[in-house]
Amino acid sequence: MDANEKHLEGFIPAHGGYRNLITFQKAEIIYDGTVFFCNRYFSKYDRTKEQMIQAARSGKQNIAEASIASATTKETEIKLTNVARASLEELLIDYEDFLRTNKLTKWDRNHRLSLRFNELNKTPNATYDTFKKAIEHEDPEISGNVLRSLSKVNIYLLGQQIISLEKAFIKEGGLRERMLHARLQHRNKK
Repeated sequence: MDANEKHLEGFIPAHGGYRNLITFQKAEIIYDGTVFFCNRYFSKYDRTKEQMIQAARSGKQNIAEASIASATTKETEIKLTNVARASLEELLIDYEDFLRTNKLTKWDRNHRLSLRFNELNKTPNATYDTFKKAIEHEDPEISGNVLRSLSKVNIYLLGQQIISLEKAFIKEGGLRERMLHARLQHRNKK
C-alpha cells in the first residue's frame, strides 16, 4: 500500500506525501540555496556556516518527519511542523545578521527586487532553478535577501499549515479516538 493511501477499513489516516507539500518544496530550495550561500560567503571553519546549513536542513527534514508521523500522532505532526518553522526562523535571523553586519540593505516590501521576488514566488511548482539566478547572484545582497525572503514566506506557510493541522485535529480527533471508533464499528458488525 502506498504511504499516501488510507486503507478502507483501518484507522490510520493517509500520511506521507511530504514531497507534495509547498512547505517542503520551498524548504528544499532554501536548504540547497543555503548550502550554496554558505559555501560562497563563509570560510570553511566559520561556525555560522554549519549552523545555517543545519537550520535549513532541520526545516526541511522536520517537515518530512512530521508528514510521516501523522499516520499515528497528530501531536507529533504539529510539534515537528513547528520545529521546522522555528528552525527556519533561526535561519531567517542568520540571513538578517549577515545583511546587517555586512552593511547590506535588507529589502523592504516595496523594494523593486522584493517585488520581483514576489512575482517569482508565484511560479507554480517552483524549484531551485526558479530562483537560481538570484540565489547564485554575485551580489551577496541579492542572494541573502532572496534566501531571507524565501525563509519568511515558508515561515508564514508553516504557520498556516499548523493552523490547518489544529483544525483537522479538532474535527477528526487523534489516533486513540480513531482506534476506538474502528474497534466499535468492527464489534457492531458482528
